[in-house]
This record gives sequence, C-alpha cells and structure tokens, in this order.
Amino acid sequence: MKNFNQSQLLNKLPKQFFASLVARVNASIEAGHDVINLGQGNPDQPTPPHIVKALQEAAENPDYHKYSPFRGQKFLKEAIAEFYKREYGVSLNADKEVAILFGGKAGLVEIPQCLLDPDDLVLVPDPGYPDYWSGVELARARMEFMPLVKDNQFLPDYGQLSEEAKKQAKLMFLNYPNNPTGAVASKEFFEETVAFAKENEICVIHDFAYGAIGFDGKKPVSFLEVEGAKETGIEIYTLSKTYNMAGWRIGFAIGNESVIEAINLLQDHMFVSVFSAVQEAAAAALLESQTCVEELVERYESRRHAFITALNEIGWQVEAPPGSFFAWLPVPEGYTSESFAEYLLLHAHVCVAPGVGFGKFGEGYVRAGLLTSEERLREAAARIKSLNLF
Repeated sequence: MKNFNQSQLLNKLPKQFFASLVARVNASIEAGHDVINLGQGNPDQPTPPHIVKALQEAAENPDYHKYSPFRGQKFLKEAIAEFYKREYGVSLNADKEVAILFGGKAGLVEIPQCLLDPDDLVLVPDPGYPDYWSGVELARARMEFMPLVKDNQFLPDYGQLSEEAKKQAKLMFLNYPNNPTGAVASKEFFEETVAFAKENEICVIHDFAYGAIGFDGKKPVSFLEVEGAKETGIEIYTLSKTYNMAGWRIGFAIGNESVIEAINLLQDHMFVSVFSAVQEAAAAALLESQTCVEELVERYESRRHAFITALNEIGWQVEAPPGSFFAWLPVPEGYTSESFAEYLLLHAHVCVAPGVGFGKFGEGYVRAGLLTSEERLREAAARIKSLNLF
C-alpha cells in the first residue's frame, strides 16, 4: 500500500505533548504497576445528573436529528448571555457577541487562523497551554514568548517586551486561572492588559477554562469585567471543567463583535454546529442550579489542602495554588523537570507533567492535577516520601 506524504504544515506542528505523556503512563500500567496519574487535566467526576437528563430528553427531539443551525442555537447563545450577566455582570449581545465552539480548545486553535496572516506575531505565555502553539503554527504565524515567573506572581510583565514585539504583535493569549501554574489574575492586571492592548492594537484572547475554580473564597475575575475589554478582545469559556463535560466538546467565545464574526465565518466553512441536544444540555448547565459547581470547587479545595499539606509534611516545600485544579511544584536540586517526572513514574509510579512541556520557563517545575481522591493524593505523597528526595 502506498504511503502518502503528510503536508509541510502537518510536519511543522508541535509534538503533541500530552499524547506522549499518556503513552508513558499506559506503558507503566501495562507493565502491571498501579500508577497514580496526576499528569493530565481530565476531570475525574461524572457530569451532573440533571445535565445528563437534559441531553437524554433532548436527544429524542426529532428536530435535533437534522443539521443544527450553522452558528448554533439561539437559545444557547441567550443562555450564555444570561450566565455571564449573572456570574460576572457582563452584558452580551447574544446574536453578535457569542460564538458556539466544539470545546474551548477548538476556539483557541482556530483564532490565529481567523485573524492572522503568515509571519504575523503572537504573544504567548511561557509556560502555557501547548495548543496555543498549534494554532499559531496552523496560521503560519510566529510567536514571542512572555515569561511567567514566580517573582511576578506568574503574570506577564509587559514592560519587559521589546518595542519591536509590541509594535509587531497582533494577538496575545492569556489564561487565568492559569494552566499550568494555578496563578490567578486581578482586575487591576486586566485593566493594565486592556490599556496595553489598546496602545499597541493587539487582540487579547483570554482562555477562561478554569473560570469557576478559585479558592479561599475568591472568585476568579473575567477579563470582560474590565471596562474596554470588549474593544480589545474576547474570552473563551468551556463547560469541560465547570460542569465535568470534557467529553461533550462544548464551549463558547464571547466579546469583540468582529472577532466573533471571524470565528463564525471560519466555522461556517469547517463545520455544521454542535449537536443541538448537546446545546440544550449546555443551556441547562448554565441556567439551572449551580450547586454542582459549588460542590465541585469545594471538592478541589479539599483535595488541594490534603495534597499540599501532605507534600509539605514530607519536606517538599510547595505552595497551594489560588486557582485551577493544578499544583505547580518546584523540582528538587539535581533534576530537570523531565528527569524528575520520569524518576517519579519509574520509582513511585506517580505521574506528573514536566514543566518544560509547557515552555522554556516551565523548567524547574512539574504540574500535578488534583483529579483523584484525597486518599490517592496522600498516597502519592507517601510514595514520593519513600524515595528520600527531601
């Protein structure tokens, strides 16, 4: 059988970091080891029953067995607008300022193709979600990395960017609560961002995937809460984390009308919209009782306390993340992030993600997900203790 060559575009795509991580974990499991997998960002709880029931009932509607409207159901766009008004005080035009996405990742990868020409410059956080890089490469654009370091609370310092980068950049990705660091952003930081974006005519893409997950009684801030944010960009939200709907592939982009139109136009050529029964279930998630969200955040906060306490008790000096469901843990002396992650997998059968997989400035850290029970998180700490690293 003839093997057809892949295009240059595909060959230039970044290596899928999480695919290789999954392969190493699966190999360890197949070898008979009980692996505690803290390396991925896949929610471990089921979708709340009322959302599942909404899907089941909607799936019986014969109207939904036909093509969905190209740009999504009006009822879901209106639900999104109501959700943002209720949760963040943000007013949205449901027809012009909302785009339905096949999950947040799809929107993040699509955006550069919507707004950039080849060789245009994008500002990207380092460390950051690796699929930002994929979208930039698909647009044949280029990246300037913004270091996220502990001394600046893992926020970018716009003053450190070169004048050339500020002048040339057309797009900027941000993500708070942050993956992988767990950092959060203040309203003041977003005000600074809006001013910076306006001055330099940069479109801001705020990835709000972990928007529901803030700890210590502090709710994460939406970029769109800041005056002028809609003039400078959009926010992308996914139901994957807030409602444990990762496998459902449903999310949305909101904000600047011209950017939303660009997303809708690209998707007109690529897809017919998400199955309408999923859209109806998504509307139920956004509009009905949010008790399930409150309980989920409490669960993650309890896990965070159990895990961080256990690690500090074994002598690993780590800090509790203020948001997301990730902990960003410093690597002990004598290891790189990759060698340390490999050592933990081989000798403790605990999987963490090496920080360098999220960018150069992720070196020196590993990322651990709070996506298993408190008992298993404590067991992971006990296994690490047995290695006498601390």
